[in-house]
Amino acid sequence: MLDFRAVGQAPAFSQPSYKAHAKAGTAIRLTPLFPWIKGGFALALTVLAADVLGRAAGWGALGSGPRTGSHVALTFDDGPSPRTPALMTVLARYSAPATFFVTAPQAAAHPELMKALAEAGHQLEAHGIWHRPALLLPPWKEWAQVRWHPRATGAGAPGLLYRPPYGGHSPFTRLLARLARRQIALWDVEGRDWLALPASELAQHTLKQVRPGSVILLHDGPEVTPELLGLILHGLHERGLTPVLLRDLPMQRISLRAGLGRLRASYGR
Repeated sequence: MLDFRAVGQAPAFSQPSYKAHAKAGTAIRLTPLFPWIKGGFALALTVLAADVLGRAAGWGALGSGPRTGSHVALTFDDGPSPRTPALMTVLARYSAPATFFVTAPQAAAHPELMKALAEAGHQLEAHGIWHRPALLLPPWKEWAQVRWHPRATGAGAPGLLYRPPYGGHSPFTRLLARLARRQIALWDVEGRDWLALPASELAQHTLKQVRPGSVILLHDGPEVTPELLGLILHGLHERGLTPVLLRDLPMQRISLRAGLGRLRASYGR
């Protein structure tokens, strides 16, 4: 006789058996993905390492100058701009030369300012075509970015400086710079003129970090920068420090020890 109590009930073994088969099926489906997951993880680590070691540590790039003298260097990124004449006025007041890292679009938009900067004795170097982090540029665009220079007379013109936007690096940045015969130029003191703070507060913070050989990063564009520049120049004069062009500093390659110091300054506070 049939036992109707069992009708509609699954055998006791069927649910565990189904789970086991489901797990096995999942494992079978995921197994081909493991190499892709490992490859993606390795790529992410490579990209992160390139930016941290290239930008934050700066190993092998040009950084500060000799710490034994009395020279420092003022540098301005992102110009030329309508703010450039005001910066030039402040620089002329203190008879101070500076190095301007210009972008291709701004240089094309303001040829008269490029001419004025050169005639005033300021140094012109490259800040790229696109103001984007290197990690957001495909390699062929980054090649054009690194290769462009306002003073380049040929593809292999030597001794020209390139400062990547934000100091950012991709895994290709150093190789492309070597191929283009460009030297990566960074900095060791930030004026932080992109912050909405009074010029006096920014100047105090900047001067606290400055030492002989320092390369000071400012920007050609913010409204606060001309006033900030005047306060910095006054403070440098009081401390007996003289601004010079980067080529007269001269910049030195960032060593392992100096790079570790830069990492601590970037991530240690």
